Amino acid sequence: MEPHDLELFSTHELIAELMRRKTFLGLVIHAEDEQKGSEWPGERLFKVHLNANLDLAEATRLLGCVAGYLDRNHT
Repeated sequence: MEPHDLELFSTHELIAELMRRKTFLGLVIHAEDEQKGSEWPGERLFKVHLNANLDLAEATRLLGCVAGYLDRNHT
């Protein structure tokens, strides 16, 4: 698959494909409403998707690690 081929799929289709893959171990966080421009217009609501390869406790720990990394490296 070429990078420009991804333009043919919606965000929801791409997320659904990741969630179906047995090799995907992680989670996907995305804005509830798709971002169309480069400006960030105020507050946003987010959705989190995880598949059967990652249980809730593991996802919670992963998000905690990501939050800690962001705090240390982007403040």
